Amino acid sequence: MDKEILYTERQRFKQWWLWLILLGVNGLFLFGVIKQVIGGQQFGDKPMSNTGLLIATGLTFALTLLFINFRLDTTIKKDGIYVRFFPFHLKFKHYTWESLTKSFVRQYSPLTEYGGWGLRLGLFGKGTAFNVSGNKGLQLEFTDKKKLLIGTNKPDELTETLNKIGQLKQ
Repeated sequence: MDKEILYTERQRFKQWWLWLILLGVNGLFLFGVIKQVIGGQQFGDKPMSNTGLLIATGLTFALTLLFINFRLDTTIKKDGIYVRFFPFHLKFKHYTWESLTKSFVRQYSPLTEYGGWGLRLGLFGKGTAFNVSGNKGLQLEFTDKKKLLIGTNKPDELTETLNKIGQLKQ
């Protein structure tokens, strides 16, 4: 098969409010470590142990590092669609054109249809979604009636690519 890349997109979480929350929580725990572990003063009315505070700080930093590394990679080649939601998928998942009955770009509501962003299971038969931002995505419907929505920030380019290779199926 022809492995020429016709379309590629990499997305990351860019919601300002998410980063503000993570930065605030990390800052609070770091302040607690500096005050209690380094400075010797208790942090809060009912302080946790120094070990507990260090573990909680490490976990919040690990969570932030995880969010920094989240990414959604989408590639279209002549033999199908390749998608990876790192770090949940270490390898690309490949969907052949023959396994699809529909493939088109649509607008959707991340909160009401899928309960938010990320790797999501849709409500009321909407299928699965891989999304990190926005409200537009590549809707795939398979021959076995399963559905997958892949978020995109380049809907026009994606539609044009599908149209060019004759795989825009509505």
